[in-house]
Order: sequence, then structure tokens, then C-alpha cells
Amino acid sequence: MAAEILSPKALEGGYCLQVPDAIFAHPRLAPIYDAFDGDRDDLTAYLSIADELGADRVLDVGCGTGCLAVLLADSGRTVAGVDPAGASLEAAKSKDATGRITWVQGDATAVPAFGADLAVMTGNVAQVFLTDEDWVQALQGIAAALRPGGYLVFETRRPERRAWEEWAADTGPVILDIPETGSVERRSEVTDVSLPFVSFRDTYRFRADGTVVTSDSTLRFRSRAELETSLVTQGYRVLDVREAPDRPGREFVFIAQRTTGLARQFWELTSS
Repeated sequence: MAAEILSPKALEGGYCLQVPDAIFAHPRLAPIYDAFDGDRDDLTAYLSIADELGADRVLDVGCGTGCLAVLLADSGRTVAGVDPAGASLEAAKSKDATGRITWVQGDATAVPAFGADLAVMTGNVAQVFLTDEDWVQALQGIAAALRPGGYLVFETRRPERRAWEEWAADTGPVILDIPETGSVERRSEVTDVSLPFVSFRDTYRFRADGTVVTSDSTLRFRSRAELETSLVTQGYRVLDVREAPDRPGREFVFIAQRTTGLARQFWELTSS
């Protein structure tokens, strides 16, 4: 069967315009995302941070298939998950049989006033905001969903580690036998490095019927200084920048706090 090629995400599109990559939005790829993503040992650190910050109401931005949102709900917290990819949200909802979690399809600007104590972006979601405008809109949308003094915690890869070089060297296939799906082969390749942007392609072959689905993605690598400046400019105070405990030296984990009502006021003005 001929390959199904989905167009790369253009820089003028991106997460804030609700154009999620096929890996998250395609009805055949979203259900197998968790299998290829592997163990999510990184998520326990976010539970610890939620405890540390005393967060009872948590917003998971770019929640994907809901792994963290479910863990947060299991800990007794009130949780909302937002993601533009409907197929990923369907996978997430299947893990939430009792309907404990509020699921919202849309980008960070689609979140209703939630009064969250904490907003999180895991899985390097912060890197999918390609333009400065997209990133600012995300920060403003999150601020509007936080209570005054609420926290934003997110991770992002450190540009100086040049992760794309490791990705380019790892070209071998990954083959998994997935329940109810069968054998699936994934191949990944870096297609362009035009810093601060890095593009890559994941190609999935479903061996049961020969279908091939290709997903193209682009990420933006921002420096620590750039991120700190953007946060302060948008009404946050950077409290800490930590190592990702499971990936020391590879990622920043930012802990920021909404400091004023300016972010909400700005968002309301620009949305009217």
C-alpha cells in the first residue's frame, strides 16, 4: 500500500493554531503512542513538584494521551487536560473511565478560567511553540487559567546538548508487537537542522495490513536566557531551574510563578 504522507508543520502554523502533528492526531498513530513512548519514569518528578508546591488543582497543557493527568487525578487532585489533538484526547479519555478529569480540545489559549494552582507542560511540549507569538500566547493563556500566585512548571531540552545529533545517528528501526494492533515498525530521521529549529520524520509501518503513516515534526530549541526573559516579560517570576532527574544535563525544568494580574488583563484585552 502506498505511504500516506502528512505535510510537515509549517512555522506559521504550530500548536497555537491547533495543527497538531500526525503522531498525536492521526487515528492510527495516537493509540500506539504510549507503546513507543516507553516507561514514563519522568512523570513521578512532576507529582513530587505538585506536592512541593501544595497544588490541588492542576492544568496539564499538551496532555497528549493523558499519562500525567491520570496520575495527578489518582493522587486526589482536580485535573484538567488540554490538547489540540482529538485522537490523543480519545486515548486519554479511555484511561479515565469515571470521568474524573476535565478534557479540553484546543491549544493553551482554549483553557477556561480554571483557577489552577499549577500548570504543567511535560514531554517537552514547550518546544512545539515555534514562533515567538505562539509562545507568548501560550504563556498568556496559561496565566489566565492560573490563580494569582499559581505556578507554571515545564521542561525543555538544552540546546547546547545538541540532541538532534543523537537522533540523526539512531536510524535503526524499532519494532513492537502492540495488543489489538499487531506488529508496528517505526523509523525516525532528522530532516532539517536550521537552528533554533530542528525537523524530523517518524515513519510507521503497520505490518498487519502494510499501511504506512508518516509524521513530520518541528521543534524549537530556546536557550535558558531566552526562556527566562520571556517568562518575566509575561508576568512570571522564575523560582528555580532544575535538572530533569531522569535526564541530568539534558533538559531544563523551569518552575515559575504568576506574579501579577497583568497577564490575565493582557490576555483578555488581546482576545476581545
